[in-house]
This record gives sequence, C-alpha cells and structure tokens, in this order.
Amino acid sequence: MTTDSKQRVVMIVAGFDPSGGAGVLADIKTVSAFGCYGVAAVTSLTFQTTQQVFGALNQSAETVRRQIIPLFDDFEVVAIKTGMLPTPEIVREVAAIIESQSVPVVVVDPVLKSTSGFELTDTRTVDALTRYLFPLATLVTPNIAEAERIAGVEIRDQLGVHRAAEAILRTGCAAVLITGGDAGSQSSTDLLLDAHGADVFSTERIESVHLHGTGCTLASAIACLLARGRSLREAVPIAKRYINEAIAGAPGLGKGNGPLNHFPPRFDLGK
Repeated sequence: MTTDSKQRVVMIVAGFDPSGGAGVLADIKTVSAFGCYGVAAVTSLTFQTTQQVFGALNQSAETVRRQIIPLFDDFEVVAIKTGMLPTPEIVREVAAIIESQSVPVVVVDPVLKSTSGFELTDTRTVDALTRYLFPLATLVTPNIAEAERIAGVEIRDQLGVHRAAEAILRTGCAAVLITGGDAGSQSSTDLLLDAHGADVFSTERIESVHLHGTGCTLASAIACLLARGRSLREAVPIAKRYINEAIAGAPGLGKGNGPLNHFPPRFDLGK
C-alpha cells in the first residue's frame, strides 16, 4: 500500500477489547494499514472474547483526559475517531477537548451495544453524544440498530434509513453514514447523507461468522482516508472495499465471532 512521506497522526478514543477484534486494537491496526500513525486513549476496559462480552470497567473522565492531552502536546493530530464512550462524563470531556484542539477530522462511531448484545451505554450517554459530540463530527457512522436508537425511528426499509439519517443530521453533524442496510440480501448497502444530498454505496455481502469489529474498522478506515485528503464520497467506497477484503481474508481465529484480517494482501489503497 502506498504511504506518504509524512505519516498523518490519527487519534483513537475507544474501548479496549482483549480479543483484539474490535475497539482500540482493531482501530490501531486499521490506522497502520492505511499508512497513518495511530495514538490512542482507552475509555473502558472490556472483558470479552470472540464469543461473549462479560463486562466492562469504565474509565473516569479525568483518566481519559490525562491520556489525551499530552498526546496533543506531542503530536499534530489531524484526525480523531471515537468509538465506545461509555458515560456522559466521558462524552462531554472528549467533546470539550476536540473543540479546544480544533481537530480537522472527527469521525464518531456511536458504539452502543456489542455484537453479542451486551449494552455498553445508557440513554443518558446517547443524549450526551447527540448534544455534545455529534455537532463537532465530520461524520457519524451508526449501524441500523444504533441509528434506530439515536433517531427514535423504526427502520424497516430504505425510506426508514433515510428518515433516521435526516434525524441524526439535524443534531448538527456534517454527515451521517448509516451502515448495514439491506440485511438478508446479497449486498451490503450504506446510506450517506450530508448537505450535498444522499448517496447509497453497495458492495457484495460476504457471508461469514468472522465479523467482529467491522463497524470500528470501517470508521477508522474512513478517518484515515479523510486525514490523507480524500473526500467523503471517495473515502466511503474505498473503506467498504477494504472491509470486504478484510472479511474475505479473515484468519478464522477464535471460537465465536472472529476478527478480520486488517492487512488483507489483495487490498491496494491506490486502486
């Protein structure tokens, strides 16, 4: 994969998944795959495998801040991607830091529930996300279930997806990408909505049990592409193609919903 002479620094603020499939570990692998340099702050220590989430120990807003601020003093951060922000206090702290640092690219992946169904946030945290963080976001990337919860809209078809996207856009974010549409079909369809209108991006749906961390990985890939100067409409299809290659090349590890291959050999950023 082609890299720049100067690596862009991308900051990840997310939870820690010991199995390496999602959260900070998956994000950092993705950042490296896209030729950027990753730094990170951990918001929550989760206890999980590829099969199940057993619990989580959330950090305080202060410990998150003490991880982040020295990084801004040391690096020129051109993009930040947030994942699991488990409490309203952490959301407000992260939003305040982003606002004070004027980060050029902010991609918010509103992680609300694990793939296995473990609730990672509550209603107060969702409210804090939409009030404090979404208005600062270059892009918000909920999946269908997250979009329903955030927008308060039941999604049964593409019209429902569009209505949910409109509701999320009204929170003040610059753009929203709702992922995982057309469930049960042979295509994976995502809807992008911003001030320029709506666009639908579809790729072949790859049937696999190794889908752990696809949302984290997609959002991080887009953040890196934006950091490297790609437009949003250029970044989304490249990131989706990367996800497909990462799923197709999954190493088959773990006894449950296994990790992706974050360095798929057939993927070339330049194509």
